[in-house]
Amino acid sequence: MRRHCSTLVLAASLLAYLLFSHSTAVSAQQTDSPFAEARRLLELGKFPEAIEALEKLREQNLELRGLSRELGIAYYRKGDYMKAVTNFKQAIKENANDGEATQLMGLALYLAGRPGEAIPYLEKVQSWYPSANVDAAYILGVSYIQTKNYPQARVAFAKMFGVPAESAASYLFTARMLLRLDFGPVAEEYGRKAVALDAKLPLAHFLLGELYIYQSKIPEAIGQFQQELAINPGHATTYYKLADAYSRVQKYDDAEKLLQRSIWLDAAATGPYILMGKVLEKKGEPALAVRSLQRAIAMDPNNSISHHLLGQAYRDLGRADDAERELKLAEQLQTREDPKR
Repeated sequence: MRRHCSTLVLAASLLAYLLFSHSTAVSAQQTDSPFAEARRLLELGKFPEAIEALEKLREQNLELRGLSRELGIAYYRKGDYMKAVTNFKQAIKENANDGEATQLMGLALYLAGRPGEAIPYLEKVQSWYPSANVDAAYILGVSYIQTKNYPQARVAFAKMFGVPAESAASYLFTARMLLRLDFGPVAEEYGRKAVALDAKLPLAHFLLGELYIYQSKIPEAIGQFQQELAINPGHATTYYKLADAYSRVQKYDDAEKLLQRSIWLDAAATGPYILMGKVLEKKGEPALAVRSLQRAIAMDPNNSISHHLLGQAYRDLGRADDAERELKLAEQLQTREDPKR
């Protein structure tokens, strides 16, 4: 959930940067603009200085047209979203057809934790521009979810991905977003609807399997992953997830076979190597577990789980010094990942 929120902030920040870059590019030759110095400071990332320059202009001339818009952009880029909202409101009063200010107003409200208030502004931009920015469409869909308007979220995601709103794909896309935002029960409802509309839709059963794994409904998860493989036999991640489910009910031989298939299909993913190490260690084959975990660490040296499992495997082999080194490194990496630990 935290990672998803970070993705949303990054998307909104990137969108704001693109909009701002477009605005400044259009007026790049206007060196006599009263906002030229503030824009230069913004481009340098000197947000407080840019805001100070703009506020001085406000003190000198309260009627300077476009000043509120410039301040809104500056406060947005600084991350002071409510002050950005205040200024964008004034900018929209000055020019109700300012698409960039309207869109940034919606994004600022969303990032300030007010998705319900953000929706009308983001909707307006979508109505103005049939091919509006994908990040804005995504945040609009997420805002609908957070206000529990799931049908409109589905419409937004369908538009974003270019599929019919009543299609199985639209339900699948929405289910995926719902699952990422921890709306599990609704995600299951939408995933099942996708399957009902198209029983052979790739990744629909996979999504339900992921959901059931998360809910510790292992038999249900196994059933969904098996159905996915019947439809989509070349999907490496399904083999990996099904192996995970089997490992949780101690069917280690079955898990090992599935993991090998996952690795054959995609040798670049670290997850199967890590799980393979865990499965082999559980089977009493620590030497083979070491080889798999060493491969995982070579691919991702900063994964604390890999080092912890490797330490356990070394301990089973009687290699106490190696075990101590790996377990200590795992703890250091875990602390780095979660400083509050």
